Amino acid sequence: MSRAHADPSARMGYLAWQVAHVMGARLERALRPLGLTVTQHNALQQVVLTPGISAAEIARRTGITPQSMGAAVNALVDRGLLARRERPSNRRTVQLTITESGAILAGRAREVVTHIDREALSVLAPDERASVRALLLRLLTELNPDALSSSALRRAPARCDDQLVRHGSRKAGFRTGQPG
Repeated sequence: MSRAHADPSARMGYLAWQVAHVMGARLERALRPLGLTVTQHNALQQVVLTPGISAAEIARRTGITPQSMGAAVNALVDRGLLARRERPSNRRTVQLTITESGAILAGRAREVVTHIDREALSVLAPDERASVRALLLRLLTELNPDALSSSALRRAPARCDDQLVRHGSRKAGFRTGQPG
């Protein structure tokens, strides 16, 4: 085996994992003073984005196991940050809604996460950040299509859409902002 093949920095998956690991650790530290884990933060933000969402759907979107998401949601409900309601059309499915105190905490957490993102991405020029975002959106759309709502894709900057059209995408809906 050649030395180049043994070098983990030659593998994209390794680099992505390292960046995700470092960002996750920074987020955990930054969210701790708010009494939130990254998983709890993800749950709060998904309920803000999609009121009435189920814990199972949040788990699918975030790539977190249903068991871990269930524990996070239970903790948030116990703290009065989320509320559960039966779905009228299916009493076995529980909808999650954000409480007033949950919405306030979700807003504070968003500010913390925005600061961490800006700090981490400050090494990149604005056009590099746009390119990285476009490529990450493209990969995420392919690898976990549940991760982003179609409204999130519609909010993607035009530059991202232009790059995807130039480089192609198997998800035709991604280019148009409509579900694929």
